Amino acid sequence: MNTDHIPRLTLCLALLGLAALSPAPALADECRLSLSQTQLDFGLMNRAIHSTQARERLLGERRVSLTLNCPHPTDMSLFYRGLAAFGERLRFTDRGSYHVQVSDAVLDGKAVELGLLAGSGQAPSLSASTLTWRPEHAIVPLADGSPAQGSSFSAQLLVSAWAQEDAAQVRDAVTWDVSGLIDSPATGRSRELGLHARFAPAACEPTLSNNGVVDFGRMWAKNLNAEHDTALASRSLMLNIGCDGPTHFALLMQDNRHGSATGGVDETAFGLGVDSSANKIGRYYLYFDPVDLSADALPQVYRTDSTTSGAAWSTSSSYPIPIGANSYLGFTNVPGSVAGPTAIQHLSGLVNVRAMLAPMNSLDLSTEVVLDGSGTLEIIYL
Repeated sequence: MNTDHIPRLTLCLALLGLAALSPAPALADECRLSLSQTQLDFGLMNRAIHSTQARERLLGERRVSLTLNCPHPTDMSLFYRGLAAFGERLRFTDRGSYHVQVSDAVLDGKAVELGLLAGSGQAPSLSASTLTWRPEHAIVPLADGSPAQGSSFSAQLLVSAWAQEDAAQVRDAVTWDVSGLIDSPATGRSRELGLHARFAPAACEPTLSNNGVVDFGRMWAKNLNAEHDTALASRSLMLNIGCDGPTHFALLMQDNRHGSATGGVDETAFGLGVDSSANKIGRYYLYFDPVDLSADALPQVYRTDSTTSGAAWSTSSSYPIPIGANSYLGFTNVPGSVAGPTAIQHLSGLVNVRAMLAPMNSLDLSTEVVLDGSGTLEIIYL
């Protein structure tokens, strides 16, 4: 008879006997950790929200109910796992923070105070009815000042989030997403809590009179210069720009007939298209004269421009200027300033279209030549 199996059988029976004599522990699949909501949306922020003098802005507060239920008395310590920011705050990307306050704790039907633990098995460093949950610390229900076990634990969480005051100063939409983990080591249960916030530029809407269409009418080639450019009488359009709130912005214009402008390389010259033989018809300019513009309740408007995408600005003045395809054109109420555009909510006034036709002897006049210029006015959020 092979006796190798006898020790194994005896050892197995001894373990079963010990298990039968010990109290049944709370198993992970027997406990339930729940949150009333796991995703907290702090909404949309944009430049239209008036700025404050503070260094940060409260994005809002959200309330969450937490419960931990087990069939047997169990260690109810709960850790919050998240990236620390500073003090009692957690990181909400590199430009924001949040904290979690825990209150209204109930253990097995009785209101209890809470303790804050730096680690499992340690004595509470703080105790109160309301505590801020520090990163990598545990909250635990207390009985007579000591951590208490129980079968049913509940508490209310108040999650507050902040953003730096300049966080809304974005040119494109930005989304913040972070998460923390509420962890019950004794039960093996955990739940993720996600935070979500969005930042977008304030919406500004430009409109032009006559839907932006400029009609120079019908012209006869014999009345136009054959050897030199012909300057056409200028036309005016009414421009209106309305924003959700006071906004720092600048203007560009993109040439939808790029490459068709005559007169060499000039970012302020926009093409009038080509004739049937692909000859360039001419060019036009869109002039902004500060004298013809008004903004909000400002007594006067001055223009300023930047060839460095807003890194530096020209000295503001009241001289007219044509808009370019690359240089930013902005507006301020301060003469002689190099600080850049002022925040404006409503801008309106006349803009002038000045067109130049190529010499008639450079065009194919065997068929009708149609001026086909097209540009898109673009708002740049600063």
